[in-house]
Amino acid sequence: MKVVVIGDALVKSETLIEAVKEMAFAKDQALDIAVYEWHSELSKDEFQEHILAIERGGPEAVEIPEGILADLPEADYLFCHYAPISKAMLEAGKKLKLIGTCRGGIENVHVETVRELKLPFLHVIRNAEPVADFTVGLMYAETRNIARAHAAIKNGKWEKSFANDPYKTILPNLTVGIVGVGYIGKQVIERLNGLKVPVIVYDPFVDQQRVQSEGLLVEFVSDLAELFQQADIISLHMRVTEETKEMVNQHYLKLMKPGSYLINTARADLVCKDDLIKVLAEKKIAGAALDVSWTEPITADDPLLKLDNVTLTPHIAGDTIDAIPRSPFLLKKVVNDYLAKGYSDMEVR
Repeated sequence: MKVVVIGDALVKSETLIEAVKEMAFAKDQALDIAVYEWHSELSKDEFQEHILAIERGGPEAVEIPEGILADLPEADYLFCHYAPISKAMLEAGKKLKLIGTCRGGIENVHVETVRELKLPFLHVIRNAEPVADFTVGLMYAETRNIARAHAAIKNGKWEKSFANDPYKTILPNLTVGIVGVGYIGKQVIERLNGLKVPVIVYDPFVDQQRVQSEGLLVEFVSDLAELFQQADIISLHMRVTEETKEMVNQHYLKLMKPGSYLINTARADLVCKDDLIKVLAEKKIAGAALDVSWTEPITADDPLLKLDNVTLTPHIAGDTIDAIPRSPFLLKKVVNDYLAKGYSDMEVR
């Protein structure tokens, strides 16, 4: 069994090798692992230049690891982080059964060739678990006033009364509505299931039976309006597209209960800022917690800063010391899931 791994400045080849050895195909088989490096000698700051080049121009705009084309014809699997997987590399890999990258973006892969060759391609949202943890943390912080109580004390005030006083209760007494049941959404659901919090979800693009077969305890609702009407906490986990940009606007915000909260650890542009500020200022909902901002960093005159029912953090939900370096082990989990089930939500088709 031949496996090719490519390390870089952020994810070491040694970590990729460790993860490969824990993949299901490696059991009871001798592994021949060919190791390549893509600017692994650079510092993180120096590596940013190459990240920018590949994100702007794709895998054909940068050089591939020297000598790799000689190893690929006999390779069964190819794994990397940010290194390019070019058209020439894919066409050279005549025996490839699967390729995988341990990052969410796919700019470094020649996806058109992947599709032409009908080659299974898996990737991971490498900071999914940190974002899911942080999302649940924001639910606690906003509903129980943790951050604003701390801020008050730091400013010399001993506050024990807050804007959401009529609605304060424990998390299991609240129903959380998840919009977007992708990889991060599922991670949030897993955590809420463990906390015995009722969960309803809306995602027209997922297979409901598949989600429920994975052991997630959720109730699907038929449309987005129903979720906004029923949920006490609404958490957004979608990508920004032409269809989803400012999707959460006054139409849906007006459907929310007076004691409900909006949580956003995805992208600011999913929400119409003016409409959200209006419902918060008028106390039409209990509060919001936002890890993303329409302008980063947020400006000193931003009206959000004047509100007493919003928790703001500076886009740090996915920021942990191990999210990127340990991402090969998240890829291992996705690969093993794919090998067991024959499908994966993280497969690019």
